[in-house]
Amino acid sequence: MQVLRKVADHRKGDTLATKLRRERFGLFNSLVAALPRPLSILDVGGTQPFWEAMGFTGDDDVRITLLNLSEVEVDYSTFTSIAGDARNMREFRDKQFDIVFSNSVIEHVGTRRDQQRMAREVMRLGQRYFVQTPNRFFPIEPHFLFPFFQFLPLPLKVFMVSHFDMGWYTRAANRREAIELANSIRLLTERELRKLFPGAEIYREKFLGLNKSFIAYDGF
Repeated sequence: MQVLRKVADHRKGDTLATKLRRERFGLFNSLVAALPRPLSILDVGGTQPFWEAMGFTGDDDVRITLLNLSEVEVDYSTFTSIAGDARNMREFRDKQFDIVFSNSVIEHVGTRRDQQRMAREVMRLGQRYFVQTPNRFFPIEPHFLFPFFQFLPLPLKVFMVSHFDMGWYTRAANRREAIELANSIRLLTERELRKLFPGAEIYREKFLGLNKSFIAYDGF
């Protein structure tokens, strides 16, 4: 899936997002604290700056593999970056990683069928997994930052992203790009997430008393 252009300056939104990510990482740290080292982590759709911001780059006993559609820059010997597809990570063997981690990615991979494929790969590759995704029913759509954008009819979504900067994205350059952008995110409900990861614990992330996102985790 093409990565479309994003608005450059969202300092206030990014501050909130960083705060929520740090709280999320508190849960992750509490789960991994007692695990034996060394640890191998596959981060599906992640970046080195994310782990830097979370203070996870100074431990030689934790090796992190970043998988994205294309390779990303890494500066640490404990990081590896590879290009791949979250829906088919055939380059890795079963249970190769101690943990498979993914933050706000599964809603981007395509259709319900594509999400099922990614979930199966996560469970296949990880002895444990930790997968976060926004709540479809949270009032503010987290990518376009517009109330209930996820429930609008497609023609209205296309019109909006064709004429305005929306949330993290700049205005689409043409109709084809607008349609691609409007169709690029499929948010999940808690029920759908439970179906994708049967048997997982589901952690509900709160904001202003509402479920902003969910984390499915297992094996810890």
